[in-house]
Amino acid sequence: MQDHLTTLYKQLWNNRSLNEDSVGTDVLQMAIQKELKDEMTHPRIRKQPHEKYILAIKRILLSSLSEKDQILLINEYTMVLDLLKKES
Repeated sequence: MQDHLTTLYKQLWNNRSLNEDSVGTDVLQMAIQKELKDEMTHPRIRKQPHEKYILAIKRILLSSLSEKDQILLINEYTMVLDLLKKES
């Protein structure tokens, strides 16, 4: 299942590099966490995780992925956002 989600993620964000050395779940969660923290943007213009979450959800919903796959990815994003909230 995680391999499937990782493939879906790569379809939407095909320019993103993933740490393929990690285990399936870790690869996807680390990539989503990095995206939600906006780590690929200069620190002065970074957005908050909830803002990045909304942008990611919009991108997922506007994609050509099936509704089932969209829900799976949205669920993964929601879980990672919840983890980030607990950390802070």
